[in-house]
Amino acid sequence: MRKFSPPIKRLASSIAALVLLSGPLASAQSPAPADAIRLEQQGRLAEAEKAWRSVVAASPNDAAAFASLGVVLSKQEKYPEAAGAYRKALALDPTLPGIPLNLGLAEFKRGQFARAIAPLRAALKQDPSSLQARTLLGMSYYGAKRFSEAVDSLEPLVQSDAENGELRRILAQSCLETKKYSCAEEQFRRILEHDPDSADAHILTGEALDGLGRTDEAIAEFEQARKLAPKEPEIHFGLGYLYWKSRKYDDAATAFEQELSISPNHAQSLAYLGDIELKRNNLEDAASFLEKSIQQRNDLRIAFLDLGEVRGHKKQYPDAIKAYERAVELDPSQPDAHYRLGRIYMAMGQAERAKLEFAKTSELHEKNDAAAVLKLNKPQPAPQ
Repeated sequence: MRKFSPPIKRLASSIAALVLLSGPLASAQSPAPADAIRLEQQGRLAEAEKAWRSVVAASPNDAAAFASLGVVLSKQEKYPEAAGAYRKALALDPTLPGIPLNLGLAEFKRGQFARAIAPLRAALKQDPSSLQARTLLGMSYYGAKRFSEAVDSLEPLVQSDAENGELRRILAQSCLETKKYSCAEEQFRRILEHDPDSADAHILTGEALDGLGRTDEAIAEFEQARKLAPKEPEIHFGLGYLYWKSRKYDDAATAFEQELSISPNHAQSLAYLGDIELKRNNLEDAASFLEKSIQQRNDLRIAFLDLGEVRGHKKQYPDAIKAYERAVELDPSQPDAHYRLGRIYMAMGQAERAKLEFAKTSELHEKNDAAAVLKLNKPQPAPQ
């Protein structure tokens, strides 16, 4: 399914305007710092940078001078160099006010989200009321794919600023990534209240509803997204997958074919069309779709599993074994490929190898059943 990517850098730009990129003035009272300050105030940033570099060269232990150099570099969008200057300043004086926030912002602006987290935490420790630091920290968690922490950080911000649609999108996507489907559904519903023509929001509302087991409602959301953006890649595939999951294979096939009309080499659509043709017992058509799919991608398990089935029906046993072994590589926890391998070995008269595969099938079934029972018996939190 398509994954929504909120405009995190655009939102960072709007936040950057709120962050006052300023630092302590150099402590030295020589003419050089005064010149650097004057040049910066006049907007002559390249000259100010040169002046501050002269200051830090002459006073390598002046933390404030390094901080001021970082500010000038940031204003010129030289974020890697700015981050280096801020880190040097903090190494010399960790108590400098505002510099952890500036460092976090510089790392964020250059896309180093994981590196931004520590200084932004330090900034919040310096000033727990800083909205900028808290917002940047939540978005940095998101950018670093630490979605659970992103949810914890962003939920209070969205509750206090309900009109911030872009921040709500990031929260919604984080909820979806952590399989907190009720949270995701609520956030996307709120987004749709403000922008009912957002195809992305309909798609992701559908994903959340599907995660909650409400697949028919998910299909309705994808249908709406398709009406709004019929040429958008991935929408038809997502809809087709939901129909396929609901065993509405004719509707699924139509959607997958529409996806292929937009993206002729869409590997997943080819794989699922192959699966549908296999279910219809159309082996030649199934083989054609499945072989095209694995030419595009070699990591779609359903394609290899079904291709093994097709080759087995055709008594192409060595090729069937290769396909099933690849399916096992892609997900060793699933028993179905081992069972099918066992059947192939039986057909080839290799009873011992078949016995091993059937034993592995039973072992994995028992393990999966035990895991399911453990999950069911796990204590649930009390309702809030």
